[in-house]
Amino acid sequence: MKKLWLVYVLLIGIFLIYVLNYKLQAKPADPWETAGLRGNIADKYVMVTFQSGIDYWKSVLKGFEDAAEELNVSVEYHGSTQHNASEQMTVLEQVIARKPAGIAISAVNSKLLTATINKAVESGIPVVLFDSGAPNSKAYSFLGTNNYNAGVEAARKMAELTGGKGEVAIITTPDQHNHQERTEGFSYTVRSEFPGMKLVSVKDGRGDQVASREAAEQLLTQYPQLAGIFATESNGGIGVAEAVEAQQGSVSTLKIISFDTDKGTLDLVKEGKIAATMAQGTWNMGYWSLMELFQLHRNLAENPNAYTGNKPLPVPDTVDTGIDVVTRANVDNYYAK
Repeated sequence: MKKLWLVYVLLIGIFLIYVLNYKLQAKPADPWETAGLRGNIADKYVMVTFQSGIDYWKSVLKGFEDAAEELNVSVEYHGSTQHNASEQMTVLEQVIARKPAGIAISAVNSKLLTATINKAVESGIPVVLFDSGAPNSKAYSFLGTNNYNAGVEAARKMAELTGGKGEVAIITTPDQHNHQERTEGFSYTVRSEFPGMKLVSVKDGRGDQVASREAAEQLLTQYPQLAGIFATESNGGIGVAEAVEAQQGSVSTLKIISFDTDKGTLDLVKEGKIAATMAQGTWNMGYWSLMELFQLHRNLAENPNAYTGNKPLPVPDTVDTGIDVVTRANVDNYYAK
């Protein structure tokens, strides 16, 4: 009996020695695997926009902040107060000088902002673009609406609303890349798919409600039989609606298609003064911009030359954040909750 107990004790001792030895030799757990993607609260990521006070950016910033909370990092929001490339360039230069962990920017003018964006990337700061891109810059990724396709969908909705007939016009912001793409998609689709429709004019609304109203007033005077106007941004849509109501009243049959889902635009859709508006995936832009910047910063912190020599990037070149058509039938779904 004593021999049997000695055997048990020996076996248990051997087992305990094996377990202890295994734990001593085991590879330490990777904190990224055990705790998930968690950063340092001292790492600061910055979002830069233009016309910084408008409602449109609120949903984008919310996505950026939600991602920051998940990742345990800090974020800041800056932007030019006006639709002005020089002012936004100054803001971006100030942000670069503070050496943040990453920058997400919507470029008011793709050509004028490219050199400053490149300066940030060349100084080791990861940059991604959202909403309005700068395709010739060195930014790592663009997240936003496929704006050409959004223009295509707007043209098809206009054809549905007008019966595919009549004169139509566009009020846009010619120096902004995303608006150029919307204009091109709308124009090409009208020409190629709807022979009964004619695009008679493209006017500059300067991203401004008053300027867009003035442009619409000129159109209504010049083309009294105008069947529809496509405004490529929300200020433009509101300005157009004001002009149409002032000149034609509630009896107007002119169809307005706008862009985005700020409350002012949604209210006009609900009242029937704007026939439809194009809703972008704004929260997605902010959320995934920070997720991409976080990964880029992590890799560059480990190796500043991580992406030189055309090495594969950990983020996609382009992310389509989606588009929906909002009408009176579904407008209640798009108000901020």
